[in-house]
Amino acid sequence: MSRPILVIDDESAIRRLLGAVLERGGLKALEAANGREALALLHRDPLAAIVDLRLPDIDGLELIPRIAEVGIPVLVLSAELDTAEKVAALDLGADDYVTKPFDGDELLARLRVLLRRTGAPVDGILRHGPITIDGARHRASLNDSPIALTPREFALLEVLVEGGGRIRTHAALLEKVWGKAHVHDIDYLRVAIRALRAKIETNPSHPKLVLNEPGIGYRLAE
Repeated sequence: MSRPILVIDDESAIRRLLGAVLERGGLKALEAANGREALALLHRDPLAAIVDLRLPDIDGLELIPRIAEVGIPVLVLSAELDTAEKVAALDLGADDYVTKPFDGDELLARLRVLLRRTGAPVDGILRHGPITIDGARHRASLNDSPIALTPREFALLEVLVEGGGRIRTHAALLEKVWGKAHVHDIDYLRVAIRALRAKIETNPSHPKLVLNEPGIGYRLAE
């Protein structure tokens, strides 16, 4: 694979380690020691970016949307991420996060999930695992069997499927489905998730499709 993964970390040892991990996965690293170097390297058309939030020049949270706007996945790799930082990073455009110290195999697996993302759906059709969303006809199916959903449930499932296994924060889901005026109405979301699980999960009490990321949001199983 000719296009590299942009690795942004001010520690040379971490960059070397990530380079070795990526090489083991058949990928190659394009290294940047700070935010300015990273922005200057975007013209090299990387496949994705691995971003440390603790950078010496540009704050990682400021850097994330500037990278995401070029249309590549962003994986945050940083030490001691608290829930607030995770939520902030995801809301700003990050697709996933891994905390230091990290397991190389887990990082590669998460990166592969991000790289499997496709572009815009053809004819309004979205697919993720056993779930298919036909936006043009407002239809949803599970294992090719139709699912009877309310308009709100359909919109919620559509946003989750669009995420392709990535975490959608509470605020992002509420804004997209209920509107900006309801970004803090978590109970609306919980009720809708419960109703959605009742229709698509084999055992709604132990969900295998719609997964909760405590204090952060929801995602579909990878």
